[in-house]
Amino acid sequence: MAMESPTALNSVCETQPTKLERVFCMQGGNGDTSYAKNSQGQAKHLQSLRPLLEEALNNMDLPASETLTIVDLGCSSGQNTLVIANVIVNCLMNKYKLASLNMPDFQVFFSDLPSNDFNTLFQLLPVPMEVPASRTYYAAGVPGSFYKRLFPRNTLNVVHSSFSLHWLSQVPDVVLDPNSSAWNKGRVFIHSGSNETANAYRLQFKSDFEDFLRARSEEMKSGGCMFLVCLGRTFQDPTNQGGGGILFGTHFEHAWNDLVEEGMVEAERRDSFNVPFFAPTVAEVREVVEKESSFTVNKVDVFKGGSPLVVESAENNEELARAFTNQCRSVCGVLVDNHIGKDLSTELFSRMEKRATEHARALVHDLQFFHVVAALTRM
Repeated sequence: MAMESPTALNSVCETQPTKLERVFCMQGGNGDTSYAKNSQGQAKHLQSLRPLLEEALNNMDLPASETLTIVDLGCSSGQNTLVIANVIVNCLMNKYKLASLNMPDFQVFFSDLPSNDFNTLFQLLPVPMEVPASRTYYAAGVPGSFYKRLFPRNTLNVVHSSFSLHWLSQVPDVVLDPNSSAWNKGRVFIHSGSNETANAYRLQFKSDFEDFLRARSEEMKSGGCMFLVCLGRTFQDPTNQGGGGILFGTHFEHAWNDLVEEGMVEAERRDSFNVPFFAPTVAEVREVVEKESSFTVNKVDVFKGGSPLVVESAENNEELARAFTNQCRSVCGVLVDNHIGKDLSTELFSRMEKRATEHARALVHDLQFFHVVAALTRM
């Protein structure tokens, strides 16, 4: 097949975080590899965590204000973020009714990187609230990195973010540096890699998460509620990235090696691509929250979410492999496209699916996601 040459953009992982901000997003649209079509597993996990979200909201002191402001950070473009918005607004409306307080207007901001497919998201929004049985909040989009300030000071009451904070602002520079002991040569992820590489990722996560908390500490009102969910790990060893490692560090990585061995991609180009993802432990999350010191910790715990694969038949190896590959492509396919071009990217994911088909039984057993959940209150 004729291969498309790499895009004019160099590897997003070789550049400053501003370039990653400009190109990174979950796969948009409604196609087979879109995030909207491949986030049913996340929806299932969010549903199981719903009681924890409602508990956090019920413990929140209700502000006596005309407008209550909510933001979903890392909203992506599927239905999940709208389900969460409804849960939050409905829970708070019930609280106001039970307390016999005047009902405020609810403003929900959907925020993600500028490259996010906001159009698909907004097309899913219910009709305005003037029509009976429609949404009960005002909606707006806010593009930008949540590792920076996005809102005016002292304006947010509720901050929610799910399945986003494991995405780093950048791949650590040392991981891509051939002169560094943390160079991740021959790999595209830290799973089963060296301790030096994994520790570089861990330090990047801690720095990013502290930036996230610092930005929110300025934007949130005192007493505001923050509820965070990110993919986590139960192992102390950061080279074992659990479900994230299975997704990015096994058949995906082997597919890259196939292309290198067959001369379709240069080894140096593979080595300059790494997935900007890190699954933290509960202790790592708590450590950063306590260091930043603007929030009271109400809960930080890890919960088993299970498999993200949603298929009609768990006995169908091809269907399992396709779901596994589409899951990977829906969340990092844009980065691969930018690094080696769409034709080579399609070839890579085709190799990944073939390898996954041969190991489908192991995928059913091994691909289990754990989530770190944090409920925090702004001091």
